[in-house]
Amino acid sequence: MTDVVLNINGHDIHVAQGVSVAAAIAMAGSAITRRSVRGAARAPLCGMGVCQECRVTIDGRMHQLSCQTPCADGMRVTTGEVQP
Repeated sequence: MTDVVLNINGHDIHVAQGVSVAAAIAMAGSAITRRSVRGAARAPLCGMGVCQECRVTIDGRMHQLSCQTPCADGMRVTTGEVQP
């Protein structure tokens, strides 16, 4: 199986091809994908894109569903772990 390298919050991570971005975030050591309006940490809940809690910024595009997005080589992901 081929490895894919993506960048999550400034750190490169190697994952197997086919792994979701949400899984890669968890494998990188954090479950936080976004922050609520009040700043509370949020994480994936349903794992199928319904709850919208897994939203992250991927390659500059905000509000992407990390649980439904397969990792791609060179992908840059920003989560709610990093506060603006």
